[in-house]
Amino acid sequence: MEKGVPIRSITRSIAALKAINRHGSLSMMEIAKASQVPYPTACRIVQTLLYEGLIEQEPARKRYRATALVQTLATGFQHDDELVRIARPHIVALTRRVGWPVSVAIRVGRDMMLRDSTHANSSLTFEHYYPGFTLPILDSASGKVSMAFADDEDREMILRFMRVSQDIDLNYLATAEVGLDVERIRADGYAVQGRNHHNLTPGKTSSIAVPVFRNGHFEAAITLAFFVAAMKLSTALERYLDDLKATAAAISHDLSNGAPVGSA
Repeated sequence: MEKGVPIRSITRSIAALKAINRHGSLSMMEIAKASQVPYPTACRIVQTLLYEGLIEQEPARKRYRATALVQTLATGFQHDDELVRIARPHIVALTRRVGWPVSVAIRVGRDMMLRDSTHANSSLTFEHYYPGFTLPILDSASGKVSMAFADDEDREMILRFMRVSQDIDLNYLATAEVGLDVERIRADGYAVQGRNHHNLTPGKTSSIAVPVFRNGHFEAAITLAFFVAAMKLSTALERYLDDLKATAAAISHDLSNGAPVGSA
């Protein structure tokens, strides 16, 4: 990587925008905390994002939210919409069968981004999650699946960028890399995360994720989340893994063959 890359000011601005988008709206102090920047720096970043029209201040409240202009940054990403359209009926059907919420996530940089979920369709959830919510790629079931089924070159590129990042602890990264058992995940066809720590209710849920493919290439991960207090991870695997894999296979088939709208 070239000297002086990444550019710190741009990295901080992106972190602030991601935090606002993830939480819906934040106060200035919350932006500073979520972005891990000093309060004066957060103020300058917010003023810049306001000037560029990417965020706006809520009426009568000193909170800031993303504008529709943010969506225009992704207008060229058409596969994303098709993935959601095709996967939606399948994950809704799965939630109806098993009760637990299911989500679809794709890799965006060094994070996994939620594109759709059935949290609103299930009573077995602590929170509702919406498109744009992100999870760390090495500390989530969907992220582990994404890394395992990525090309070796792509996986190493992601890890290389993380190693030079200024906001990732190298000891954490080394431990996470050791714990990423690529060959096992590929062989078993799934990854797990016990006691999720980077969602809206840290430590209260665990997850199982499986890959979705488009014409043989990894496209996304679908994840089933369940309460830690409800069952052991081994029990969840025994009950739900086959159904989760079958759902992923159906989505993969439809993605590769151009399923009509509303099929499931």
